[in-house]
Amino acid sequence: MKDLELTLFKYARIVDHYIYERLTGTPEELYKAALHLIKAGGKRLRPAIALLTARMLGGIEAESRAVPLAAAIEVSHNFTLIHDDIMDRDEYRRGVPTVHKIWGESWAILAGDLLHAYAYRFIVFSTDHGMSKGEAHEAMKVLTTAGIKVSRGQAYDLMFENRWDVTPVDYLDMVYHKTGAMMEASAKLGAIAARASNEVVELMGQYGNLLGVAFQVRDDYLGVFGDPKKTGKPIYNDVRRGKKTLLVLLTLSAADERDKELLMRVLDPRSEKSEEEVVRAAELMKKYNADVEAMRIATAYAEKAKEILRELRDVADPSARDILSFMADYAVTREK
Repeated sequence: MKDLELTLFKYARIVDHYIYERLTGTPEELYKAALHLIKAGGKRLRPAIALLTARMLGGIEAESRAVPLAAAIEVSHNFTLIHDDIMDRDEYRRGVPTVHKIWGESWAILAGDLLHAYAYRFIVFSTDHGMSKGEAHEAMKVLTTAGIKVSRGQAYDLMFENRWDVTPVDYLDMVYHKTGAMMEASAKLGAIAARASNEVVELMGQYGNLLGVAFQVRDDYLGVFGDPKKTGKPIYNDVRRGKKTLLVLLTLSAADERDKELLMRVLDPRSEKSEEEVVRAAELMKKYNADVEAMRIATAYAEKAKEILRELRDVADPSARDILSFMADYAVTREK
């Protein structure tokens, strides 16, 4: 895991430098808002996936070509976070106030839109780093498809808040779109930079998607059972908003009528609930072992992602493959 930490740190510096050097302009306040969450930190997993995939499949030259693509996926990811925070009314992310909390919703929407535009601008710039116009075009298609999937996933997430017929399969499909799509795109972009075959590009996309689902299940777990000092987010927010996470769905399917009634009432966005009831609802997830089962499912996805990496033959940099494998383990064991 130490190698993963060092790699994330190294790639974060490379990608941040690329972004800070190019994401400048006026009005200054707009750019300040757009860079707010990026400057607050973050794990930079998505650009790391792009760069590691490029390095694994094509060596150092491919890694260099992938830098603008890695920056594109990072700013695009942050665009989705800004808009997600507005929709979820979150007040903190990465330990700092959210963009809309500081600048207001109108400025936050504009900041997200700006990042969205710069993501495509960075892909255009990738031809200055050795990407051909055809490869840049393929990268555009990948990022566009990811954006469509994320929008669909966010829509499903909103719809689920007012439905009680949601199943674990529905949840996993929603997460595939909402979170998996960006990691899928990250891995595909790295493979494109490495000039891999279409088959390998798709295979790495599967790796990224499986990783994304595992990551999101763990994220939901940390939202209930994590340490806010480590996660940078308030605890129980998903419960208060009535999010149909895997933890919730597994609990609902196993609970007796009395506990199910309590959980459904607490999860109803229109209902008044005390903090004590919110805590009791969270405790029900442990009572019915939903926490254990959710992490079992997340771990299964992570293991499938690792299997895909083992299927690859004749990689240019085996150490990069090892780190991508460590990343799958990290996705389901992380504390923040």
